[in-house]
Amino acid sequence: MARLQLPDSLVSVDWLNQHLDHEDLIILDSSWHMPATGRDAFEEWQQEHIRGARFFDFDGKISDPDSDLPHMMPSEDIFTREMQALGLNQDSVVVVYDAMGMFSSPRGWWMLRAMGCDNSALLDGGLVAWDEAEYPIESLSREPAYTPGNFIAKLNPEFIADAQDVLAALDDDKVCVIDARPEPRFSGSVEEPRPGLRRGHMPGALNLPFADMFKHGLLKPKQELREVIAPLIGDCERSIHSCGSGVTACITAFAAYHIGYRGLSIYDGSWCEWGKPGGPPVVTD
Repeated sequence: MARLQLPDSLVSVDWLNQHLDHEDLIILDSSWHMPATGRDAFEEWQQEHIRGARFFDFDGKISDPDSDLPHMMPSEDIFTREMQALGLNQDSVVVVYDAMGMFSSPRGWWMLRAMGCDNSALLDGGLVAWDEAEYPIESLSREPAYTPGNFIAKLNPEFIADAQDVLAALDDDKVCVIDARPEPRFSGSVEEPRPGLRRGHMPGALNLPFADMFKHGLLKPKQELREVIAPLIGDCERSIHSCGSGVTACITAFAAYHIGYRGLSIYDGSWCEWGKPGGPPVVTD
């Protein structure tokens, strides 16, 4: 069987269905839901997922157990252990999706890229588009034991930013800070969904709501993405993407990557860290 090649950083449900049984392919369900929804992503994965998909638990197993912030990047050792348990090999071709269309899957994709899994892509439209196309679905009563893989994680620190990186970026004309939260949260006109956080945004940050990346449930065509992203990133050498907890920031970062931008980082703590009382500077509109 010939080696599987990804056509781009984004693949269609038709492409995935065509290669569903390829031996190089690993499909990861990176679904996650905001706590207020009351939805359990793992239970939903058990009930319905793309045939052969494995659950990528970035809110639990694949996160930093010692952090008081949600789903922070784990150590290389934890990531290696969990990816090997999911059967990931060094030469695997990975397609990541989620149950919402494209909400939390970019977070899974970004973590894989940050840890050295370069041969990975997102599924455009996720499980929603897959269901609409009536492609193969399965359910499982328990998570199976996969044949262990040989993947070894190696973190590229340029993919992740911390609060000090953001503070420095706010005073650097060559670096822009992109906030992916909806405009009312960015401006501070509404309360944050997580209790106790301040309202507003980082001084000098630019608002690029993650919902603006989509059209009819799919990622916008590249030219339309350029029209909304280019005016903000411009000729900056680097952009740091932030949101509420480091999930939807990966949507805007992925969209920028998809149209050719590099030098992209995720502020992992995002507003869960920055917005704490007594934290770094915050402004409102």
